Amino acid sequence: MREFVEVSAEMTLLLGAGPLGGAPLPPNYIALSFDADSDAPAIAFDLSPDLASLSAEARLTLVIERAAFLRVGGVVPSSLEFHLPSALRAIVRAIREAGLSGETRTIYRLGKSIELLCETIQLLATDELLPLAGEGALSLEDTRRVVAARRIIDERWNEKLTLDTIARACGLNRAKLTRGFRDMFKCSIAEAIAEQRLSQAKRMLLTTNLPVSSIGYENGYLNNASFARAFGRRFGVSPSDLRACAAAA
Repeated sequence: MREFVEVSAEMTLLLGAGPLGGAPLPPNYIALSFDADSDAPAIAFDLSPDLASLSAEARLTLVIERAAFLRVGGVVPSSLEFHLPSALRAIVRAIREAGLSGETRTIYRLGKSIELLCETIQLLATDELLPLAGEGALSLEDTRRVVAARRIIDERWNEKLTLDTIARACGLNRAKLTRGFRDMFKCSIAEAIAEQRLSQAKRMLLTTNLPVSSIGYENGYLNNASFARAFGRRFGVSPSDLRACAAAA
C-alpha cells in the first residue's frame, strides 16, 4: 500500500508501491530511491522520473525539487546508482518500520526523511558513496562482497571479528578481500574495526559515567594501556583527558 509524507512544499516521502493517489509532488523534481533489503542494498538517483516509474517503485523514495536539492548542497552525481551504507540503511529502516501511529508517526518520518537527505548529501560531498558498478579490478559481484564486508564491520563491530570470519561471511578469500577493501575504503579491515570501536568508546566517555577501563573493555580492548594508546593515536588525547575536558566545558 502506498503511503506518503509531505515533508515540505519541496520534498515528499513515498513508501511502498502503487498509485500515487493524493501524494503531492514538487515541481521539476528528481527522485532518490533507497533499497535497504536486497542482497545489494542501493541508492538510485533518477534525474527525470515520470509518474509511471514513481508508481511502480517499491523502494523508499524521496521526491525533491531539483533546485532545492542543489540549494542545500546536493550535487548531481556522475554515477546514478550507489551501494547503500549501513548508516543510511538504518535510517531507511527506521522510517519504514516506525513503531508509532497517527500524527506522531508522520512527524517522526518527516524528521527522519530530512536526516536521510542530509546524510546522503554529506556522503556525496565527501565521495563516500561507492558506485554500484565501478571500473576497478574487482568484478561487480566481488565489489558487492567487499561492501558486504564493510556492512558486517559497521553493524557487528562489537563482536569478535577477524579477517577470516569476515572473509567467510562475505564469500571472498583473504587476499582479495584485503586488497579490495583497501582499494575501496582507503583503510585496512583492522583499521575499519578500530575506527568503529574507538568512535563508540568516545561516545560512551562523553555520555556515561562508566570507568574508562570498563569502556575500553566493552569496546574490545583487553587492558587500559592498549585502549589509551589506540584512543590517543586516533583522537590526540587520552580517554581520561577527553572526559575531563568535556566535564569542565
